[in-house]
Amino acid sequence: MKPTIELKLLRPDIFSSLPEYGTSGSAGVDLRAAIETPLVLEPGQCELLPTGIAIHIGQESMAGMILPRSGLGHKKGLILGNSVGLIDSDYQGELMVSCWNRSNAPIEITPLMRFAQLVIVPVIQANFVAVDEFTDTTVRQQGGFGHTGTR
Repeated sequence: MKPTIELKLLRPDIFSSLPEYGTSGSAGVDLRAAIETPLVLEPGQCELLPTGIAIHIGQESMAGMILPRSGLGHKKGLILGNSVGLIDSDYQGELMVSCWNRSNAPIEITPLMRFAQLVIVPVIQANFVAVDEFTDTTVRQQGGFGHTGTR
């Protein structure tokens, strides 16, 4: 069963349709640029763009993740300025997307352009306990940052 998430359309003057999954197997819904005129992102430029929607996930066991659209990232160089946007279950403001042009050419973002995607994911909140030593030790212990791939 799909969970229900409340959504507000903040800019019905620009668009009035709810985000939809492209296929039955789609993990995310496309987010559109709620802008009135085209915006050109110059190489290296980063801008915060509105989506025209606000959501309230309302369940502590879920969060939203805003991700780049893979085709725009690979072909055009349009990625997120913060890699991934995290939407907490109690956030109710407009979804804003930090867009960064990592390419060497300008990128035009047009009104209603599908420029990012929203994925709803499960969340586990852990209980942390301070210890002097870990209960179990592993072979890896402190190795990191490519440690396992160097042997």
